[in-house]
Amino acid sequence: MTIRIKMCCIMSQQEARTAIVAGASALGFVSQMPSGPGIVDETRIAEIVATVPPGVATFLLTAHQEPEAIIEQQRRTRVNTIQLCDRMPSGDHKTLRQALPGVSIVQVLHVSSQKTISEATAVASEVDALLLDTGSPDALVRELGGTGRVHDWTISRRIRDASPIPVYLAGGLNAENVGAAIQQVRPFAVDLCSGIRRHGKLASDLAHGFTNAVRRAADALPQ
Repeated sequence: MTIRIKMCCIMSQQEARTAIVAGASALGFVSQMPSGPGIVDETRIAEIVATVPPGVATFLLTAHQEPEAIIEQQRRTRVNTIQLCDRMPSGDHKTLRQALPGVSIVQVLHVSSQKTISEATAVASEVDALLLDTGSPDALVRELGGTGRVHDWTISRRIRDASPIPVYLAGGLNAENVGAAIQQVRPFAVDLCSGIRRHGKLASDLAHGFTNAVRRAADALPQ
C-alpha cells in the first residue's frame, strides 16, 4: 500500500525542493489565517508554486468561506488544489467547482467528536478529498490547523471507512507516531507541518526521517 505525503507550511523555493527530494507528493502553502504557523504572502506563494515540477500537488490553505475570495486567491497563486480550512455554506463547493475547473477541492474537518463523522458524510459528495485535522474553528480565535495536536484516530478511521473519496490524515504527526496512525487509520495520505520543522525551518533530516517512517508503516500493512 502506498501512503502519499503532504508537507505543509512551505515558505520558500528551497523548502519546496527539500520536501520534494524527501518524498513529498504534495506541498501546502498557508495563506492568511487567524492563527497558526507558516503564513506566506500570496505573491510569494505564486513565485514558489511556479517552480514546483509537474506531478507534485500544490495546496493553498485558505481560511476564507466566501467562494469569490477563494477563487481570487487561486487565480493569484495558481495552485492546483484548494484546501478549505473552515466550513463552507451549503452550495458553495459547487460554485468553486464551476469557477475553477481542473482545480481539486479538499475540505478540512477538525475531528472533535462523533459528529465529525456525519459532517464528513454530508460533504464528501461535494469535494475531491477530506483532510482530517485537529483545530478549533469555533474558538474565539479560530484554530484552523497547525496546532501540533493529535486527535482521536478511532473517529478518523470510521470516517475513512465510510468515505467514498480519499482521506488525508493530519494533526500532530511526526516520525515517532505516524506508523501507529497509519496502522490505525490507513489514510490515503498523511500531512504535517511542525513535525518536520526545527527552529521554524523545514529540516531535511526530519523530512527524510518522516518519509522513511511512512514507508515502513505502509510496507507493514496487510495487502
